[in-house]
Amino acid sequence: MGGLFGGFLELNSNPIAKKKRRTKPALRATNRVNLLKYELVLQNNSYINQFVIAVDGHGGSGKSTLANLLSEKLKAEIIHTDDFAGWDNPLNWWPLVIERVFEPIKNGEKLLNYPRSKWWEAHNPEPVVNQPVTPIMILEGVSSLRKEFRQYISYGIFVDTPLEVCLRRGFERDRGQDGKSEDEIKEMWREWYKKEETYIEHDNPKEFADLVVDGTKSFEEQIKRIEL
Repeated sequence: MGGLFGGFLELNSNPIAKKKRRTKPALRATNRVNLLKYELVLQNNSYINQFVIAVDGHGGSGKSTLANLLSEKLKAEIIHTDDFAGWDNPLNWWPLVIERVFEPIKNGEKLLNYPRSKWWEAHNPEPVVNQPVTPIMILEGVSSLRKEFRQYISYGIFVDTPLEVCLRRGFERDRGQDGKSEDEIKEMWREWYKKEETYIEHDNPKEFADLVVDGTKSFEEQIKRIEL
């Protein structure tokens, strides 16, 4: 594939890509342009008439940073899987995303509304209210490329970051939450990664992804090099 954006347009012409992405919507374009400036045109044969980019990877890999960058450049709204998951439910929250995000979009909803999950005792997030459905949507979070979502996903990105880097970032982010000790937070992250590895071994999102990016390098620089 020709990278992050080239891959979109190769779906119709590359037989290998066709075989791999057979459940995904095909795209058409007439000119070789930078897709960051190109308005995506979907054919009507997609499962949902919506272009969805999934950004997957380990916790602490840099998914949110990349999603925010793409959101800014593509004027795309972000759905965070962390709004559905939690320490007590690391993997089995996925039906909620289908029920509250994908199916409403499929049924023509232009605004999304859903409660957000609670991660910490002092964490009481406000629900998402009237989130607009933009021409491109981004699903960001651990297991966003899981098998159950693939019929809804148009393009997948896996952020590949060494485990020790992810653990360090995660620990720094959650340090001091709920008054827990450093050892308690580190143990929570170690247990979390065991669950993530179960998902990765089962669903192999890195292999399924259209693009794998390096979570230790500048995403801005990686995107700059990607043109049609």
